[in-house]
Amino acid sequence: MIEETPALVFGPAIARPPLALGEKIRGAPASFVADAMGGSGALDWRIRPIVGASVFGVALTCDCGANDNLALIAALAQSEPGDVLVAATGGFCRAAVAGDLLVGVARNRGVAGLVTDGLVRDLADLEALALPIYALGVTPNSPGKRGPGTVGLPVVCGGVAIASGDIIVGDRDGVVAVPRERLAETLANLGGVKAAEASLLEKVRAGLKELPVAAAHRPKEGP
Repeated sequence: MIEETPALVFGPAIARPPLALGEKIRGAPASFVADAMGGSGALDWRIRPIVGASVFGVALTCDCGANDNLALIAALAQSEPGDVLVAATGGFCRAAVAGDLLVGVARNRGVAGLVTDGLVRDLADLEALALPIYALGVTPNSPGKRGPGTVGLPVVCGGVAIASGDIIVGDRDGVVAVPRERLAETLANLGGVKAAEASLLEKVRAGLKELPVAAAHRPKEGP
């Protein structure tokens, strides 16, 4: 006899990063964070801010699949204050994965935001709730609630592998996911990125007319 596939599969308890360590990255531009990871971690550019201009928190992942949000509802029930719900849909764009009711409950629980490679709905009410949301766009269509799906297990969202416990940083440039195991490394590099950017910006404002890297790529003179 073939057993029925369970509607949802749950991962182990989330290993959240130390609060003091995670907080050190708060407020850093997403572009600086991506640079600090060697140009990695940025989600697909099409995942843009739908509500709000920035998001920061600890990832709580779910894989909803196409045209379904049962996994997101289950993830929401496990969420803690400061979590960012990361809902993978495989880029499904014919129905929303979340609307005002789900997002309203998320705000009530202290969730820090929602990031999805799918769509959302009820834009006017989402804007009133003011919970940061990053998504591919908006549609009036609603999803099913049947599963299958996963909660708390690694997902791929916007072309990037994300695990629960990773740090999510987003601003108007887009979203970056920092793997939990790379957080210390990223923070160590971030100081150098900030210093280099500040130094070059000061020179630009003072009238710099050529970026330093150009000097190494000038055409050779003479035969």
